[in-house]
Amino acid sequence: MLDFLKNKNLNRIHLIGIGGIGMSALAEILLDKGFNISGSDIKSSHITEKLKKSGVKIFIGHHEDNVVGADIIIYTSAVKSENPELSKAKDLTIPILDRAEMLGKLMNEYKTSVAVAGAHGKTTTTSMISLIFEHAGFNPTILVGGELREIGGNVKVGSDDLLVTEACEYKENFLKFNPNVGVVLNIDEDHLDYFKDFEHIFSTFSKFAKLIPKKGHLILNNDDYNVRKLISHANCNIITCGINLESDFQARNITFNEAGYPSFDVVNKGIFLERFTLNIPGQHNIYNALASIATTYTLGAEASKIKEKLGEFKGTHRRFDILGDWNNIKVIDDYAHHPTEIKATLGAVKKFPHNKIWCVFQPHTYTRTKALLLDFAKSFGDADNIIISDIYAAREKDTGEIHSKHLVDHIKEEGYNAIYINSFEEIVNYLEKNTEGNDIVLTMGAGNVYEIGNMLLDKNANGAV
Repeated sequence: MLDFLKNKNLNRIHLIGIGGIGMSALAEILLDKGFNISGSDIKSSHITEKLKKSGVKIFIGHHEDNVVGADIIIYTSAVKSENPELSKAKDLTIPILDRAEMLGKLMNEYKTSVAVAGAHGKTTTTSMISLIFEHAGFNPTILVGGELREIGGNVKVGSDDLLVTEACEYKENFLKFNPNVGVVLNIDEDHLDYFKDFEHIFSTFSKFAKLIPKKGHLILNNDDYNVRKLISHANCNIITCGINLESDFQARNITFNEAGYPSFDVVNKGIFLERFTLNIPGQHNIYNALASIATTYTLGAEASKIKEKLGEFKGTHRRFDILGDWNNIKVIDDYAHHPTEIKATLGAVKKFPHNKIWCVFQPHTYTRTKALLLDFAKSFGDADNIIISDIYAAREKDTGEIHSKHLVDHIKEEGYNAIYINSFEEIVNYLEKNTEGNDIVLTMGAGNVYEIGNMLLDKNANGAV
């Protein structure tokens, strides 16, 4: 039982925004610990239905009556301050915690808690680490920011010995965590709707590094200049990993097969450890794998077990998902929504045998599109044809300052072939008319752009040509 709740006579814990990936995982862990859980969201989903079957009381729609009788309220950072449930909870003086605060308190209940941070690769690396520990018999409790096939979702409740979770820097949420093992994959300019500038971002990561206790471990990507600077900010055991610079865990003798899947030797402090082969493509996944190797090996997993699981790992939902073939055209979907991620994903796709690469990109949030407009424009060099859809608003409102057409104009200025098409139906029709055999259609973005791939495959299943 959680220490901070032990002395309370609790009737119910209520989660606002329970249908989100992070909140639903929290709900399942709290439910497993014996608490009575309820939650609300704006619409029903397979996640809310799964929670309902587990015994969670689900409210569809936000209404102040939903919190009456609750003893503690937990809310996601996506919830606005004017939310009726949040307002009512304040009126009733019900204790309120955001998700990050609650997860931070949960970490104190585990002997070892691993928090994976970075601008890119958190979900993949967290998944790798989690499944290696599972394969090695550690029985970890797992919270992943995506759906992982091997655990049947985004959460797995294991023992109280080990917790593995993502640590998101947005709104400095990960500073509310209490990990004793931290992983930092990279530091990049993002979330500029919150952060003032890059200095603000780096300062936040440096504070995260200082969270790790003296006897804890901080695993760092040594090839990332800004991550490397964290070494002087930490007061714990530092473990480095990388490709280019000499590191505690270093990848050498890297080769790629015809599908772009890498194999590489890992040397630990100058001593050969194992040769690893990944079942997912791209150099960026070598970095993700190195971080997972460094973390799990340091915490006691056998190298042979690490090698076996990494060789089997096929990624998480919406991270380089090969959805299928349509008219002899491979359809791939990826969550990439930042220029660095776009470059890495297209670089991986280019290694696949192909005729032309058709990249369908859905920009995610107005602030990110506006702030990184020129970086986005330069990131599509490995695509033969680029289709830009409307910006996915997510948590934001359209102020009229930025439009997908602006991005198309800048992409064209870089010398790339780009067009704007606003509706998914029109994009599908355009692809039907213009793609040829052995082409690749890659959909990218953190919104609902994956629906385009499904629409294409549904047409193929229905016999359309």
